[in-house]
Amino acid sequence: MSPKRGVAPLRRAEIVRATIRCLARDGYSGLTMKKVAREAGVSQGILHYYFADKRAILVAALETVTADLDQRVAAAQSREGRDPRARLLALIAACLRLAVEERAFWIVFVEFWGEMMHDRALREINAALYARTRRLIGAVVAQGVRSGVFRRTDVLRAAAVILGLVDGVSLQLTFDPTAFRVAEATRFCSDAVMRYLAREVS
Repeated sequence: MSPKRGVAPLRRAEIVRATIRCLARDGYSGLTMKKVAREAGVSQGILHYYFADKRAILVAALETVTADLDQRVAAAQSREGRDPRARLLALIAACLRLAVEERAFWIVFVEFWGEMMHDRALREINAALYARTRRLIGAVVAQGVRSGVFRRTDVLRAAAVILGLVDGVSLQLTFDPTAFRVAEATRFCSDAVMRYLAREVS
């Protein structure tokens, strides 16, 4: 029997959140539909109504953590007006805070990356996600170039460098939260990015 109208989106979201908790605790190799159903407090029949298999629920988990990160970044940037430097620094800070405040979310990314190495369809999903993220970061860099704040550069390549730095430091915070404080990580990442984009002084 299908869920009542209006209940379905909420129940689906609850199942995905339960999946995120399971992935953080047991990893993808230890994930089963039975475990997710138990964590979400639903029957396996209900679970299969929403998701055909583990792969489908992993993709849904990735989409959820990505949407959450998008919302955090957008909220942080909205407080900075149109200043490209402030908007870029807000993005860096929001991403790094997520690694500490919602460690399970970064674990979802790690588990997805592990699986995509053996699954072409998952690689294509990840490639599209990263292309989109580079475009979003590149748009901020382009704004800074146009306003004379940043040096002239290939904005998508610059976005790839920034994304690589943020990803790498976020992973270190996820793997070892004692390595450095998030405020410290934000400072040195921000300094590195601003130096990288700084205009040359003649």
